Amino acid sequence: MQLLKISMKFKVINRGIPDKKTGVICDQAIVLTNPVSAEKYPGPLRRIRYFDSETGNTLVFITNNFKLSALNVAALYRYRWGIETFFKWIKQHLKIQTFWGHSENAVKTQIWIAIASYVIVAIAKKKLNLSHSLYEILQQISLSAFERTPLKNLIAIKKIQDVKEQFCNQLILF
Repeated sequence: MQLLKISMKFKVINRGIPDKKTGVICDQAIVLTNPVSAEKYPGPLRRIRYFDSETGNTLVFITNNFKLSALNVAALYRYRWGIETFFKWIKQHLKIQTFWGHSENAVKTQIWIAIASYVIVAIAKKKLNLSHSLYEILQQISLSAFERTPLKNLIAIKKIQDVKEQFCNQLILF
């Protein structure tokens, strides 16, 4: 992971007491001094410097959240990468392009259905000892969703090709 170094002009208006045992080097309230930045965000911001003992990197976090402790802010930003990686995996493997609903329940339901489908196909791949990738198997199932052919026969008979190459009036289920 490459860290980005950004220079930013600011003025410290308040200093918190850091707890260096936890990795928090400094906790400051700042205001931006660059005229363009100050015009776009005139309010105070919080600047937290944190030393990550696992990686040996010193990280700087900027937030407008003054309610959470500095350690919690650092942990949230630090673990954000894992969340980003999880959603990237979802987009690549579960083929969720858009969410059908926008409520928390709708999003969770759609993700769980996609994960369950993925796991069922992974189990079938292992039990049937299929050599094709999970992507290829899911692709073939999506093209043949309404056929009553056993999965092993479906994969063995049909030539797998990229979904984008075919014109298909059928909705993709997986």
